[in-house]
Amino acid sequence: MPWYALRQNYAEAVDAAGGLPVMLPHEPDRAVDYLDRLAGLVVTGGAFDIDPALWGASTRHASVTTKDRRTAFELAVLQGALARDLPLLGICGGEQLLAVALGGTLVQHIPDEVAGALNHEQKTEKTLPGHTVTITPGSRLHQIVGVAELQVNTTHHQAVKSVGPDLTVNATAPDGVIEGIEAPGKRFCLGVQWHPEYHVGPGDRALFHAFVAACQ
Repeated sequence: MPWYALRQNYAEAVDAAGGLPVMLPHEPDRAVDYLDRLAGLVVTGGAFDIDPALWGASTRHASVTTKDRRTAFELAVLQGALARDLPLLGICGGEQLLAVALGGTLVQHIPDEVAGALNHEQKTEKTLPGHTVTITPGSRLHQIVGVAELQVNTTHHQAVKSVGPDLTVNATAPDGVIEGIEAPGKRFCLGVQWHPEYHVGPGDRALFHAFVAACQ
């Protein structure tokens, strides 16, 4: 039978920051019912990709694999959260979906599209850093983490390529790959390409604390 799975540290990170974590089944038609009961939304990552057709791409890289029902649900609940201005945190694939929902596009496979790219799929434990990211001065993310550079883990082969008019880039990797985005016009709306639920550094904990504080 089909089953749901979510890494425990997502829920633990929300709990450690003072929030009450609730996991949501992928029921697109119930997105509004979920949102009526939530104070904020975390869209997590996963071992799958967003269908390139969702941002109007005419081609699809051979490495792309999708989970269409999950994406349909996450897009519905994400768009509903945006409409309500609920605090929203997108992680890895969640950041990518946030970008697409607000008019952006994605790099389908970093090694084929980014010249001189770093290895964004580290082989070491995700509790260890994979590379640094530079934080944009004056951004909401910079206000939260309080530093100009973070050590982060990395486990993705896609990335945000461009952002729509309601988003700005707030973090980049040394190879220029976009690692963070935010919506300045929203109460709290950020996406990061790394996985802060592993608490690689104090900036990761600060991000969850800021999210939970925005939900209260």
